[in-house]
This record gives sequence, structure tokens and C-alpha cells, in this order.
Amino acid sequence: MTKTIFTQDYHLFLSHLRNCRKQAGLSQEQLAKRLNQTQSFISKCERGDRRIDAIELRAFCLALEIPFDEFISQLENIISSQGQQ
Repeated sequence: MTKTIFTQDYHLFLSHLRNCRKQAGLSQEQLAKRLNQTQSFISKCERGDRRIDAIELRAFCLALEIPFDEFISQLENIISSQGQQ
């Protein structure tokens, strides 16, 4: 089985995460401050150089002011729609 970080679904996850940050009107630096992290940490996460676990994703969602379940629901819709193409 291929590691999930190399799958199309993980690529879609990262794209969705970036889009949510941009829709929130935040730069990587601003998001980093909210998470008490560095801008390079955010960059590595968004590029897929650093894997994000569920607890970290929850923190991202809180910092982006998007409910965790809403983020997951949107992601599921994105992944499902990609499978239908």
C-alpha cells in the first residue's frame, strides 16, 4: 500500500487546507502566529513535507475558525467529486 502522503487524496487534503487558509484571509505567517508555530512549519505542512495528524488538523481548523466537522465534510465532498471524474 502506498503511503497516504503520496496519494491523490492527500494532495486534495493539502489543497483544501491551503484554500481554507486563503479564504480566511490569512497568510502563512498569520496562521503560524495563531498556532504558535513558525511560517516554515505552515509551509512544510501545506507542501506535504510534514504530515499533519488529526489533533494538529483540529488546531488548524480552530485557528482558521472553521468547524472541524465542516472541514472534513468539505474534504469528503472534494475527494468524492474527484473520484467521479
